[in-house]
Parts: sequence; structure tokens; C-alpha cells
Amino acid sequence: MSRRGAQRTLFDSVAVLILVVMLFPIYWMVSTALKPGKDILSLTPVWFPSNVTLDNFRTAMSQPFFWNDVVNSLTVVLSVVAISIALAFLAAVSVARFGFRGRTAFVVMVIAVQMVPLNALVIPVYLLLDSVGQVDSLLGVIAYYLAIVLPFMIWTLRGFVANVPVDLEEAAMVDGATRVSAFVRIVFPLVAPGLVATAIYGFIQAWNEYIIAYVLLSSNSKQTLTIWLASFTTQHGTDWGGLMAGATLTALPVVVFFLIVQRHVVGGLTAGAVKG
Repeated sequence: MSRRGAQRTLFDSVAVLILVVMLFPIYWMVSTALKPGKDILSLTPVWFPSNVTLDNFRTAMSQPFFWNDVVNSLTVVLSVVAISIALAFLAAVSVARFGFRGRTAFVVMVIAVQMVPLNALVIPVYLLLDSVGQVDSLLGVIAYYLAIVLPFMIWTLRGFVANVPVDLEEAAMVDGATRVSAFVRIVFPLVAPGLVATAIYGFIQAWNEYIIAYVLLSSNSKQTLTIWLASFTTQHGTDWGGLMAGATLTALPVVVFFLIVQRHVVGGLTAGAVKG
């Protein structure tokens, strides 16, 4: 074997090892959800469930407020994604296509905001939302999530819009199209993959977030699925089967959503990385 072949084999082996390490927690979560209680609590690890059972999933879905929390999570996530995509796209187009006073300061501010650990702002934001009566409110959580995802979305979409040559719009306008028509027919289809990619980011961030929702939402009827997962840990111990089943159910929407739009995600990342 040549030196180049040996190096490639080594790199491939390391990559496979890293992949296994990354996938093992997911496998263990799903396999534990499918195991009966005796296999879960066995002192000898049961690597493969011999007696597959769905009882843990039934236990999870029969928990109080499960379906209510599913609706709450979907309401928050879909609202955040829709509003953030619209606002971020408009802001990105303004920064990438138009010159205005303060544009450089705006871009610097967007970058600076991403450097701040937003979880450190939980207490100030809590006090702010409390002053306007939005604590223990899904609207308050949506507003906070928007503050988290918007800076990154604006910065990302700015790159997608900037990489679309202005000449394409100008050529369409020479052929008789208005500026709005040229943008909708020429630029928007080229930026659409970027919108999908950033929507995935917003969906994952809003769906998986726990700390902010835990601090802001105190009513059981308003909690999200990530808070609902804590119901499997009680004073009497942890229901590991139900917890793993609940975690699997909570992760499932993100996986399904990603599988549906993965083709657009790859196209969006490629379009954003290539300068036109």
C-alpha cells in the first residue's frame, strides 16, 4: 500500500470512529426506549434489546400535558421560523443591496450580538418581560427566541443575497421588468435554498432550547416538550425507559423535518459558499 493510500485509510478510520462516537448516544437513547424495565436496570449492559417493547412510548405519550406541550412547541417553533425568516430576509436584502447610513454599524452589531452568550441575559430579559406582563407566556418565549436566531440568520442570508450578481437584476430590468419583479423572478429563486438552510437552523434552535423556556414558563399548560421531559425525573428516581422514549419523541420532529428538506439544505450551503 502506498503512503498516500495508508494516510487515506487512517483518515477514513478516524472519521468512522468519530461518526460512531457521535451516533452512539442516539443509538443508546432509542435502544433504551425499546427495552423492557429489567434490561434497562440490569447491571450488565444490554447492548441490543432482545425483547422489543413499545410500553415506554405508551407511558411517555400518556403523561399529562404531552399533546398540549406538542402543540405549544409547534406554535413557538413555527412562529419563530416564519417571523425570523421574513425579518432576516428583508434585513439581509437591505444590507446586501442598498447603501444607507449606519449599514456598517448594523453589520458590526449583528456580529457582536452573536458573540454574547444569550443564556447570560436570561435574568435581564426575564425582568424586561415581567415588566410588560409576558412572563409565563408563549409570546414572551417567541420574542426571546427571535432575539437568539435573528442575528445569525441575517448574517447568513446576507451572504446568499450578496453572492447573487446584481447584473442579473439589471438585465431583467433592461428587458422591461420592474425592480420588484426582477427580484422575485431572478434573485428569490437563487436565494431560496439559503432560506431553507437558515430555516433549519431556526427550527433546531427553537425546538431544542430548554433553559429559557424553563425560566420563563411556569404553568404546566404552557410548557414546551423540552420542559415536559423533566417530568420523568421525580423524587422517587428517574423513569429511564419513559425518559428515553420521551427524548426520542422530542427529537423525531427535527429528524423528520431535516430528512424532508435535506436536499435543499445541501443546495443552500453550496449556494452560500460559492461566489457568483
